[in-house]
Amino acid sequence: MKLPRVECPKCSRPTAVAPMAGSLTKGRLWRHDDPGARRDPDGSLVSCSESLSTVELPGSGGQMEFDTDVPDPDTAPEPDPQGTIALF
Repeated sequence: MKLPRVECPKCSRPTAVAPMAGSLTKGRLWRHDDPGARRDPDGSLVSCSESLSTVELPGSGGQMEFDTDVPDPDTAPEPDPQGTIALF
């Protein structure tokens, strides 16, 4: 699944945002590193303070669209009856 990206309000990085349960218009920013403070003095990575914060989803409220190649039933070819068995 490809998640939409929004700009982090603090570090301005494009960050993936996951939908929140119970809300169609809000999501949580994925955990990401702050470009200015990469590591603590002990060497561990430091996440941006806005990681996991709640933000508005881009394009929220719209209907999802699926790209399907479904042929038009009026122009679809008839199925080949050869090799089929009647059920009843």
